[in-house]
Amino acid sequence: MHTIVRYYIRTAFVFLLLGLLLGAYFLVETYWMKGGYPAIWVTAHVHILLVGFVMFMILGVAQWMFPRPSRNDQHYSPAMAYFIYYFITFCTAVRFLAEILMRWIWEGWIHHVLVIASLGQVVAFFLFFYNMWTRIRPVGSHIREAKGERF
Repeated sequence: MHTIVRYYIRTAFVFLLLGLLLGAYFLVETYWMKGGYPAIWVTAHVHILLVGFVMFMILGVAQWMFPRPSRNDQHYSPAMAYFIYYFITFCTAVRFLAEILMRWIWEGWIHHVLVIASLGQVVAFFLFFYNMWTRIRPVGSHIREAKGERF
């Protein structure tokens, strides 16, 4: 397993832990403390689980399972893969923190941080798919399909 794959999967676990802790807080606050929590925290909770855990796991497994770049592939860049990992991790963490901080900070700048981090995530996903595009190719299956095998 390559280092970048381990980074994605371990980061996914960290984001899962954050999501589980926030969800546990919701339960304790609601049913034991009889209090409440800001609605934006629900967005933070769902986002850190779906993007932070699920998507990071998918991206990591894609890096692991897709065929290696061909020898003459000028498109895929390992350096870009690392940049994308750091960029999307940073943007996901910043978005999560901005949503959490909105309980205490409701000034315009925190909204700008949230939007910029969210747009950064979108850009990072596009960059990931662009970088991986040439790794989506047949490796042996096209030969089996030509012989009539169906999946």
